[in-house]
Formats: sequence, C-alpha cells, structure tokens
Amino acid sequence: MWKERIEKYGQALAYMEKIQNRGIVLGLDGMRRLTKALGNPQDALTFVHIAGTNGKGSVLEFVFRILKCAGYRTGRYSSPAVFSRQEQIQVNGRAISRADYVRGLETIRQAAESLEDAGYPYPTPFEVETALAFWYFRERQCEIVVLECGMGGLTDATNIIDTTAVCVLTCISMDHKGMLGESLEEIAAQKAGIIKKGCHVVSACQTPAVMAVMEACCRNQGAALIRADVSSARKIRYGLEKQSFDYGRYGRLVISMAGRFQIENAVVAVETIEALKACGYPVTEAMLRRGLLTASWPGRFAILAKNPLFVADGAHNEDAAEKLKESVSFYFTNKKIITIMGVLRDKEYEKIAALTAPLAAQVITITPPGTKRALPAWELAGVVRKYNPHVTAADSLQEAVEMSYLLADRDSVILAFGSLSYLGELSGIVAERHKIRRDAHGRSEKN
Repeated sequence: MWKERIEKYGQALAYMEKIQNRGIVLGLDGMRRLTKALGNPQDALTFVHIAGTNGKGSVLEFVFRILKCAGYRTGRYSSPAVFSRQEQIQVNGRAISRADYVRGLETIRQAAESLEDAGYPYPTPFEVETALAFWYFRERQCEIVVLECGMGGLTDATNIIDTTAVCVLTCISMDHKGMLGESLEEIAAQKAGIIKKGCHVVSACQTPAVMAVMEACCRNQGAALIRADVSSARKIRYGLEKQSFDYGRYGRLVISMAGRFQIENAVVAVETIEALKACGYPVTEAMLRRGLLTASWPGRFAILAKNPLFVADGAHNEDAAEKLKESVSFYFTNKKIITIMGVLRDKEYEKIAALTAPLAAQVITITPPGTKRALPAWELAGVVRKYNPHVTAADSLQEAVEMSYLLADRDSVILAFGSLSYLGELSGIVAERHKIRRDAHGRSEKN
C-alpha cells in the first residue's frame, strides 16, 4: 500500500491520507498483530481508559491536567484531531514532535508492510495512530496514560490493553447505531467492554437500563463500581469563564470550562482521581484543584471571541444537542443567536436540528471540509428548514463565518456546532478575522 520510506513530516501526513480508504474496522485481531510486531508497547504502561457517548474528551482533559499537576509523567491520547494530528498524542501537555511523529510512523509502517506481505489486512488509520501513541508513550516512559476510546469500547482498537487501573464510563446514549448495536443496552454493553478484571470503574449518571449493564459487567469482572453522582454536587455557581461547586469533602472546586454539563464531567474526574489514589497514585487536594482550574478543551462550549460572543461546541448527537440547548437557554436568555451547523451524514442530524434550530434567529449550514462522511450544506439546510425557516446554506466555512458576523451585533451570540472535524479550521478563521480587525484599528481590542 505504501512502500516509500517516511523520512519527512509531509510524507507522514501523505501516508496517513493514503491509508484513509481502510476506513473503520471494529475488532482487535489487527491491532493485536500490529502491536505484537512493535513489541507490545502498551504492556509497559498503566491506563485510565475512557469510553462513553458524550463527555469523554472533557473528562480526559480534567484527569490529565490533575495528574500532570501532581507531577506524573502523563500521556494522553484523544480523537478526533481538532487542529493537527500531532495534538492527539501528548506527554505532559506537549504534542508529539514532528521528528518523533515521523520516526514512530516509519516504524509502524514497516510493521504494517510486513503484516500485509504475510497476507494480513493493512491496519486501519485508527489502528496506526493508536499504535503510534502506545509506541511513543513507551518511548517517553510515561507513568500513566489517559486513553480515550475511538468508537464503542469492546472492539475499539484501544481495548487491547490489559493494564488498566481505572475504567471511566461517561454518559451513554444512542451512538453509532448499527455499528455498536440497535438498542441502548447493546450500545452500553459495547462501551462497558473496556472493563477489566479487578480494576476500578467510575461511571457518570446513567439511565437505569444502562446502569444495569454496568453493574452486570462489573460483577462479571470482579471490578469495583463507583458512581459519580452529579446530584450530590452542592452550591453550584455557573458562569462562562469560571464555574464552581462543592462535592464530597471538597468545598468550592473551580473549573474554567463553560457549559452546565461540565459540572458532571468534573465530578466524574474527581471520582476518577479518588480511584487512582486507591491504586497508588497520590494526588493532593491542591493538585486536584489546580488541575480542574487549568483544564481547557477546544470545541466544548469554547469561547473563540467576544463582541460578539463566538462559541464553538462539538455537539454531534442527540444527547449532546440536548445539553447544548440547555446551556444556550441558560447562559444566553433573550440574546439573538446565529448558529453555524455542520454534521456528518452518519449522525443524528434530524434530531440535532429539531433541538437546536428553534433557538436561532438565523441558521447557516456548512459542509464539514476534509471528510467523505460530511452531509452537504444544502441537504442539511433542507432538514433545518422544517424547524426554522431562516436558514442559508453557505458555500464554505469562511463564507459562513463572514455571514454570521454580518448578521450579528455586539450583543448577539454566534454559535458553531456539530462535527469536531471542522472546529479547528473554524478557530483559525475566527482568530484571523479578529487579528485583521485589530490591525485595521491600529490597536489591540479585547476579543
């Protein structure tokens, strides 16, 4: 498939683009063959493994920041990439360097070619990226790795690991129906497939049906189940720049991530750290507080600019759209809302539109760039029109941003949401627009 040696970063990106046609293949056999050829780097690591439908990235960020503040050499692996492929693989907050990315990918390419020569299928892009993460974390001798599942859990490429300290299950709802199952219980069983014998399991609040699945999996594996109950959080103070709450023995924990749903994610993170402490990873209260405060996650109700306020969120399924609607209604009462929406064809875009379109004075639809799974803007506009007649399909993301600013005044809110795949490009467009605006005025304006 790719016989050329990878010696430069451009070649590495070209290689990853070349193998995209392998798509998504669930199952662990291919990943096991690939990591075996690399000397099973994952066996030298200890993991916090995170699965769920929504909140995985935010919980990962909270836990990672706390462990980093506690002084552990901490790896993190998340997907999809928002700004660059390198950002998915980090140690202590630093993305893998271009040199290490090239060196690691060449090592994996050689292993993949040898497997193909032996008659096995070429690894998928996600298998290659996951193997690269394991290789790099072993190279950097990480003391602990915070690992996010790509899709599901049981048959996700990340699930070849056997050295899990804590499994984390964030909120589970209908997700990838058809690939993971036809019912909520079937999907929950797939997500719970990351639970390993004797490990600690932290679960967010779940529906009774999902919790029954969690409990059964924990019993079968002899794993301790810890419920992170957001209803036990007290004295909650919401805000766009800071939010605080009391939980357990901790008074006034402060987070910098906006969105009402982030309180629940922070509670899950606190319980995860408590479980890690029981596994022999001491974390002081000061370290916990600092980690929660410094955590930030692009694309999760993130403020990109002010005057007007420009918010980006990765709401790409019904449950996330419901939470986004709740946050918008809470934070932006009586505000004029202009939304930019772009989704993938295999997502619940009809349900997302039904929840979010009525909130907006104007909806602008876009085709998420760079993916064959993108739903065309004109097709999405037709769906949105059922719930809001004020909808326009933009020809490009750049055009959508310019249209949104033309429609907004200083007190309006521009809200871009949907697929995380376009939020990186969006952030760059918004930042560049505000940079040009500052230069034109000859001074720096607070944005």
